[in-house]
Amino acid sequence: MLLRFVRGRPVSQVSEDFLAWARERLAAEGKTALPPVWDNAAWHVGKRARSRIKAHDRRAKAEGGVRTVACRLPVKAPWLNAIEPKWVHGKRALVEPQRKLTAAEVVERVCDYYGCEPSDPITQQVA
Repeated sequence: MLLRFVRGRPVSQVSEDFLAWARERLAAEGKTALPPVWDNAAWHVGKRARSRIKAHDRRAKAEGGVRTVACRLPVKAPWLNAIEPKWVHGKRALVEPQRKLTAAEVVERVCDYYGCEPSDPITQQVA
């Protein structure tokens, strides 16, 4: 599982930056496909995201590289979503009912719980 945090709003540009980062990591491991597990948020399914992914995949197929095979989550059937149990356990392990956690505490706890390495957050570029 690859996790990355965002500074700003999760817009299409942030999704594109995340995909580029993930493809780079997977290419270094010799992988040829990236299957992001996505909900139906506008920045995942919007025209810009779809066209950029399609263009990248054409280049990756022609020149070699990591293609993106989006795995969409069911909209109205969360029980069919295999990732939900992981998120439920993760949320329960992270929260403290007595207080709100700081952003730094959330990052630290998420990385500790899921065993991922913390990295710099992706920053939303303001036009």
